[in-house]
Amino acid sequence: MTATGQTSVKPRDAICSPGRWPLLAQSRALVAYLCAIVTLDLVVIGVLAKSTEFRLADLATFAALTGCGAVCIEATRRLGMPAGVPRDLLSAWWLPVAFLLPPVYALLAPVPLQILLQLRVRATVLYRRVFTSAAIGLAAGTASVLFHSWTGDRVGLFGSVGPSDGAAMPWSLGLPGLVEAVADAGSVAGVLSAGTGQAIALAVLCAIVFTVLNTALIAVAAHAADPEGRWGEVLWDRERLLLDAVELCLGVIVAVLCGLNPALLLLLLPPVVLLQRSLLHAQLQAAARTDPKTGLLNAAAWQREADTEIGRAQRVGDSLALILVDIDHFKKVNDTYGHLVGDQVLIQVAATLRSQLREYDVVGRFGGEEFVVLLPGADMHEARRVAERLRTRVGRMAVAAEQAMVTVTVSAGVAVMNLHGADLIELLAAADLALYRAKELGRDRICLPATPIAPPPRRSDDATGGTT
Repeated sequence: MTATGQTSVKPRDAICSPGRWPLLAQSRALVAYLCAIVTLDLVVIGVLAKSTEFRLADLATFAALTGCGAVCIEATRRLGMPAGVPRDLLSAWWLPVAFLLPPVYALLAPVPLQILLQLRVRATVLYRRVFTSAAIGLAAGTASVLFHSWTGDRVGLFGSVGPSDGAAMPWSLGLPGLVEAVADAGSVAGVLSAGTGQAIALAVLCAIVFTVLNTALIAVAAHAADPEGRWGEVLWDRERLLLDAVELCLGVIVAVLCGLNPALLLLLLPPVVLLQRSLLHAQLQAAARTDPKTGLLNAAAWQREADTEIGRAQRVGDSLALILVDIDHFKKVNDTYGHLVGDQVLIQVAATLRSQLREYDVVGRFGGEEFVVLLPGADMHEARRVAERLRTRVGRMAVAAEQAMVTVTVSAGVAVMNLHGADLIELLAAADLALYRAKELGRDRICLPATPIAPPPRRSDDATGGTT
């Protein structure tokens, strides 16, 4: 399940000043979008609640699935929660709610678990929790409506026969074979627990709809918060697709077994908790390698990656270059506009660097306002060209403060392996000397290390006029 995290939404139009609500510090487009999604969620809940009969059996199933989700949260609470866009396996409990119960339950299911996450795991800005709950609820509600309407399950839709008994629902798309199977079994739960091929396939399809819609709602919010960010950072990559597939399979399996007998949830809970702990542990390990402010590799992780790349380049005889980048007059930015603006400058510089580099280039924050880039396969010409592109792109960016647009420049030092150094320490020392030259020459420029000139051969009669 994709959810907004601690750093997934950042102020763009202005830096939040003391006393302002965090939501009001966001761009107007983002505020309008968040409010629209939450309002839509509340309206749909209200409409469906009026037409749904809340039965004791449905409430018990809802409580059991929600309780399992709460146990997963409590069992992994001490591990913590990674910043950014965290992933978990709570969809394994929300999808069965969508399949087995009327849609209003699917819209309500995220609420208690998001409250528990806020109170017991990590307190974050309230509007993010509210929006996350609304986005998940709308996605799950849509999947639930599609599932029950395609199976022609009127009881599943409304918790009863519903309005106008016996009247056909114009938007019901009961699929041949499934309608009869639901009628024979008495409910969708009976069909799912019987392992009917059509019902399982439909459940998988609706789970995909849930995943796509939830991810899309979160991605739109993230893009509204950071229009310059890449969609791929909040959409799918290979790892996220694999995790989504695992969640989808778990959700369908839990729905099938819960439909067969809710007591089987007791057997499903331990393996799901173990998977949840493993997932969070992997995310926290990744977070330990990452600078929390910029999302780049931290100094220790970058050095490990750089050592590996240099070793590989030495073995195969490949070229390699290193660029040391420093923001000019960064202290003046902090002193003039405050540290919150300074943080936004760091974040945008990091994003600019990352957007201008190849996937296999190694970029990290080296400390303070200093960044370091390793370019595998780059020679002198290529390294200078990349460094110049980075300098130009950073010079074009602007960070919005309350009273002004803040712009910065960078200076960079470039060093090439086997020309300015043979290992990481030598390359860093050479690049640092080149960076110092760039600062001395006026900043906002790229420099190379001064190449030492070898002294001429000393003749025996240079100093004494003869041999000693």
